[in-house]
Amino acid sequence: MRRDIHPAYGPVVYQDRSTGQAFLTRSTATSADTIDWEDGKTYPLIRVDITAYSHPFWTGAQRVLDSAGQVEKFRRRYGGRSRA
Repeated sequence: MRRDIHPAYGPVVYQDRSTGQAFLTRSTATSADTIDWEDGKTYPLIRVDITAYSHPFWTGAQRVLDSAGQVEKFRRRYGGRSRA
């Protein structure tokens, strides 16, 4: 295996933008932002839009799509198929 070709792999804190929840993990991602963690150490902070704390699948707040309503809306807007 060649040396010095892989990025540094270390502890990083990911924070959900919508909920503010954060978790510590390891990653090759880096950031100039830092956070003081519960263990008293400072880690790079990466803010993300969606995590398991806010994703609809994991929170149980899934939206039900009204496909029948969408079809009717399309038919009202563009009409039925015309035969020539």
